[in-house]
Amino acid sequence: AVLRFMDPSNDGSINEKGEAKMARNVRINELLDFIRQGRIMDAMREFYAEGVIMEEPAHGTTEGLTANLEREQKFLDGVAKFKNFEAKAAIGEDFSCYENVMEWKSTDGQDIRIEQVAVQHWREGKIVHERFYYKMD
Repeated sequence: AVLRFMDPSNDGSINEKGEAKMARNVRINELLDFIRQGRIMDAMREFYAEGVIMEEPAHGTTEGLTANLEREQKFLDGVAKFKNFEAKAAIGEDFSCYENVMEWKSTDGQDIRIEQVAVQHWREGKIVHERFYYKMD
């Protein structure tokens, strides 16, 4: 698979043959924009397939959009305020990944910082599988 490293502000319009198809199928820059705007639940409804499988170290494997929405809402219920989200993405034909730093204040007053890589597999503009690799301070 060919990867293209993308600036998050890039709209995906690249003049090389085949790039337009990648931009339409793999919508990572749109997803990251939703996250930057604090629209995480909207992003899940917009960019994740009904049968999505998500894997992460702290929660194991969660299957299905409904179960993943519930898991994500539990996470958001523990966040008092997001302080920072920085990300850089790489894109392939049906694949993307991004490396990011995210910081927030929890509802119990803790400052939390996470450095992670997320890998997504896309089909018809939706994420069908996502796996997170991270380290929390």
